[in-house]
Amino acid sequence: MTEVPKEPGTRDKILIAAATMLGENPTARLSVRAVAARAQVSTGSLRHFFPTQRDLIDTVVAGLYDLDIPDDPITDRSMSPADRLMACLRLILAQVGVGDRAREQWGALYDAYVASPPSEDEAATYFALERMGRHRIERWLTTLIEEGAVPAGEVERRARFLATVLSGLMTDRALPAEAVQTEAETDTLRLAVHAVTTAWSAS
Repeated sequence: MTEVPKEPGTRDKILIAAATMLGENPTARLSVRAVAARAQVSTGSLRHFFPTQRDLIDTVVAGLYDLDIPDDPITDRSMSPADRLMACLRLILAQVGVGDRAREQWGALYDAYVASPPSEDEAATYFALERMGRHRIERWLTTLIEEGAVPAGEVERRARFLATVLSGLMTDRALPAEAVQTEAETDTLRLAVHAVTTAWSAS
């Protein structure tokens, strides 16, 4: 006898709706009203499980932290540690795309967080997504450290540095360029990876 899939409960519906909204648009405003409407629950029901906007956002992002990336390059030991980390960082850049797609992404971020002062809810969403991105990089670095492939220490600081480099490359992808700057981007990534996979000083 085939089992009928169990319907998700109200809390799960809310989290699925919010995660889907972020997946469709990383700049989505996870307002209580919008998420409740997407989940097809009342705002009162949402508030019962998540009393504040920050509770909702932090729970959604925490759930996304540990999602595995299919064929995560960090596990491919046929490549050198540096090449594995390079491949991982390229995964993040690939989400941005190039040209018009990159400009759309950058424009959405600008409109949401730069053009006018973000609301508390918008800022909370941004900070949560930023933490999620750094956490992913920290996991990659920790994997290499646990293998003894790179020196230990300062994981959070290294991850923040790599996240800053990626942010700059994402902006470059959105700006006008005479040609695709693949070689320059690769050089930048190699320099950044070299910096975090060799001896790291806290000074």
